[in-house]
Amino acid sequence: MRVLVVEDEPDLGDVFRDFLLELGHQPLVVRSAEAALGKLHTERPDAIILDVHLPGMSGLDFLQLRLVRELGVPIVAVSGVATESQARECLHLGATDFVGKPIPLDRLSEVLTFIEPHALSRVAERGAPADRRHSSRAHLSLPIRVFEYGGTEYHGTTVELGLEGLKARLNASLPPRSVVKLSFTPPDAGPTIDVMSLVIRADPDGHAFTFVHLTDADTKRLGALIERRASR
Repeated sequence: MRVLVVEDEPDLGDVFRDFLLELGHQPLVVRSAEAALGKLHTERPDAIILDVHLPGMSGLDFLQLRLVRELGVPIVAVSGVATESQARECLHLGATDFVGKPIPLDRLSEVLTFIEPHALSRVAERGAPADRRHSSRAHLSLPIRVFEYGGTEYHGTTVELGLEGLKARLNASLPPRSVVKLSFTPPDAGPTIDVMSLVIRADPDGHAFTFVHLTDADTKRLGALIERRASR
């Protein structure tokens, strides 16, 4: 992902940059909200890390700008001195999450993990080519666990399983474009598969999910499973 970091503390900005590079993202660090606005006219970031207290225009002011709101980019607000009411205001103004300083890097990594599928779905909507493999599906009933950002857990049963996604009946209703982590164990004596996924739609017979980052090893496992089911 291309991540715009708006942070006036040079040392912390460098920490964000190095950490994002380590995670495989493309950071762009600026020192003020005004500089961030300039970048938004020439760049299209997939996510923004925004310090609430900035010189000049504040992070709260930035969140209220029409350009920022219409852009629809996930924004993670951060601050070491914001009050609880300011944190709530950030969320009310559209921030995806609020993280206090000093920022636990594992928490930031978790937030970015749940943001990334939204960025990928926006790329698809803009008509960018997608690496989609057309594949058959296997009708398979397996227990599945679904985790929302924040830890809420749901349970269900798969209806069908493919290389690009699956369908499952759940004990809850999830809105389209929700980002979740799916956890299920194929009947091949292998380990549990954990994969970030995006809710595509909710049908009468279950929720349809598309996988975001299925590993090559798990793709091969599912492919072999589907092939065996098809040959029966």
